[in-house]
Amino acid sequence: MPEIDSKTLTRIADALERLAPSVKPEPSLEGANAFVWQVEPDRLIGIKNVNHVDLDILKGIDHVRDILIKNTRQFADGHSANNALLWGARGMGKSSLVKAIHAQIKDLVLIEIHREDIPSLPRLLDIIRASDKRCILFCDDLSFDHDDGTYKSLKAVLEGGIEGRPDNVIFYATSNRRHLMPRDMMENERSTAINPSEATEEKVSLSDRFGLWLGFHSCNQDDYLSMIDSYLDHHGINADRDNIHAEALTWSRTRGARSGRVAYQYMQDLAGRMGIKL
Repeated sequence: MPEIDSKTLTRIADALERLAPSVKPEPSLEGANAFVWQVEPDRLIGIKNVNHVDLDILKGIDHVRDILIKNTRQFADGHSANNALLWGARGMGKSSLVKAIHAQIKDLVLIEIHREDIPSLPRLLDIIRASDKRCILFCDDLSFDHDDGTYKSLKAVLEGGIEGRPDNVIFYATSNRRHLMPRDMMENERSTAINPSEATEEKVSLSDRFGLWLGFHSCNQDDYLSMIDSYLDHHGINADRDNIHAEALTWSRTRGARSGRVAYQYMQDLAGRMGIKL
């Protein structure tokens, strides 16, 4: 048999390596303290800089803020804590509050999951269960429409199933709907079902799986202006407050609403006119 030189062996090895199927690394909770869960294939994408605001800026939600901070600290300390549903008016700081608390309470991992990926939750929980890190699983703008069976996957996860939910994970969700279902869907099922109460019980009971229901309501004028003031103080903007308040109120009337989001949008406009970056 002719002797094979080293260059030929190297070429053969390289060719075999190219032909061999690549082994994808298992999703991991290492390298960051915030991730976005994505599927097909399953992976955790690390987020180095989470887009969050300071807790001090969030005004008009003191009561629910204090409840969620207490619940999250209990969880971070290894004690019992509840899953939380933050529901209510748009733009009042529901998702901002979750991210702000995560930024303040150290040693917690924040994992965002999109509503359409909820059926993959059992696979994500297997990854979390194998880790010693404590994780907030976060779904923003959670709701379910007609003929959407995804809620059944979430119910199973919140209940824990036969295996039980991992002790190192808690689930926070935000929604504009208190029961996560559109009102017309619930009313239609009540009116057409043989037993109306049973027709909606299964869907409505999903929200019952959350131990905390935290309501966010539209703010009044004083709260809206306190949001404006908190931005001015936080960013050290020195300007005539009376004039800014008048502008901010005009801005809210053009939007037809007063909320934290509207206050932030006005501040973005003001900062741009003043040559300041928020």
